[in-house]
Amino acid sequence: MNPAFKHALITGALRSLAALPYGLVARSGEQLGNLLFSIPSRRKRIVMTNLGLCFPELDEAERLKLAQSTFRHVIRSYLERGIQWFGSADDIRELMQVESAIELSDTYEQPTIFLGFHFAAIEAACMFYSAHHPVASIYTPMSDTVTDTIARTQRERFGTEMIPRNGSARDILRVLKSGKPIMLASDMDFGLRDSVFVPFFGTQACTLTSVSRLAQLGRARVVPFVADVLPGYAGYRLRIFDPLENYPSGDVSLDAVTMNQFLEARIREQPDQYYWVHRRFKRRPEGEPGVY
Repeated sequence: MNPAFKHALITGALRSLAALPYGLVARSGEQLGNLLFSIPSRRKRIVMTNLGLCFPELDEAERLKLAQSTFRHVIRSYLERGIQWFGSADDIRELMQVESAIELSDTYEQPTIFLGFHFAAIEAACMFYSAHHPVASIYTPMSDTVTDTIARTQRERFGTEMIPRNGSARDILRVLKSGKPIMLASDMDFGLRDSVFVPFFGTQACTLTSVSRLAQLGRARVVPFVADVLPGYAGYRLRIFDPLENYPSGDVSLDAVTMNQFLEARIREQPDQYYWVHRRFKRRPEGEPGVY
């Protein structure tokens, strides 16, 4: 497909979704998720594999139910990108509830890393925050250059400074030193470089050590946040927690365990809202067979 035409097509579709009522978009996403779940696919196999590894106490019927709900949330979140990327700051504000354990105005008085995780509403939370506070964000470029351009442009529209994950650590430290907080997510398998294998729901997972390394270098506190999809199509809730204790500890493996344990606790609160569609256990410790 011609890149210019593809760009116009995706942009037009998202703008159209932004013009529709939020509840209609959310319901449509759930219905599409149900439809896609009924069709055998690689993503469905990935979700079922992840749930089998992380929730062995569930029987097959329970995992299928959880997987279907996950598909509904994931596909719904894709459609809601229209509102998040093309809706106004007021539109996003009206959909967001905020619970913060820290005073957000203080984030500019000490270096702060906001640590996010891939729950269904993470995009909404990041867009909301960027519309109200100066912030930088570390992102992973998408393989599709057209979609990547749209995503990066719209994420920058409220002034967010976008820093590619493979960029220089010097840029990140510069931002932290300037007083601007950084948002990042590190709960995916990005390869063996700067990673360690530590448990995630009892299974060894290739886990990034970059968060603790950056916190150490930038003398920054690490503040985790989670974005929830509220029931009844009421919007979202952004929960900002206290900084992780004794983090960084000086031991990157221990810090990776701390991060995974925090994430596990949040997932158990709302397991169907986590992005199980990602191959979290893609790389295995030496000698272990692949799981996908």
